[in-house]
Amino acid sequence: MTNPEPGTRNLEPSPVLELRGLSKRFGSLDVTRDVNFSLPEGARTALIGPNGAGKTTLINLIAGRLPPSGGAIRIDGVDVTRLAEPGRVKAGVGRTFQITSLFRRLTLEENLALAVAEQRGVAGLLRPNRAVEAEIDARVTEILSTLRLADVARTRVEVLPYGVQRMVELGIALALRPRLLLLDEPAAGVPRAEVGIIFEAIAQLPASMAVLLVEHDIDIVFRFATRIAVLVAGSILVEGTPQEISEHPEVRRLYLGTHA
Repeated sequence: MTNPEPGTRNLEPSPVLELRGLSKRFGSLDVTRDVNFSLPEGARTALIGPNGAGKTTLINLIAGRLPPSGGAIRIDGVDVTRLAEPGRVKAGVGRTFQITSLFRRLTLEENLALAVAEQRGVAGLLRPNRAVEAEIDARVTEILSTLRLADVARTRVEVLPYGVQRMVELGIALALRPRLLLLDEPAAGVPRAEVGIIFEAIAQLPASMAVLLVEHDIDIVFRFATRIAVLVAGSILVEGTPQEISEHPEVRRLYLGTHA
């Protein structure tokens, strides 16, 4: 094997997300235990585990909502461990929540425009100039097209079906142009008939974006993910392809409710 010439660098891209020895304690309770985990560009990975495994805590650590007790978090090779939530957003982390948090009396279009303006740093301006307004309008139109929501763009959020409201929240996350998108149970509370439109929209996300999905519905997980990580008692038990996970005896016993 030839050695690299002096001065050359490894051109292998950094993972979009890298966790090293990540831990979180609440008093004497270890909720996240020495998690080592990474997501490459374009990842479509699901995080599963039994109730109480610490999935939402791990998402909150990645998003900056909770500070870690130990370990490191890197986004595109940059250490963001000590950044709070606004800093993580600027570093490229976007997320949705289990419960929607929208301006319900504004239209879908207005919700997205506010998010785009925030991303552009002009949300506090009463009257952005025409060039900025045009940029905001173009980005909103792009998101509406991606999520196939143009037909209801001028409808107030409060009268939209709940499944569509979840898609609006996804649109707001996309408005922030994340490198890493955290989806915390995007189908929670959504009627079964509307779940399909959410995951059709997710399938349209840019290939360069890494996506980490937390979801209890195992059918959705196996339909969405190309990789699955199983969290048990705050630690990664196993990571692999959907087939590898479905055949893993400990996963079948602990999570899928069957015996090997």
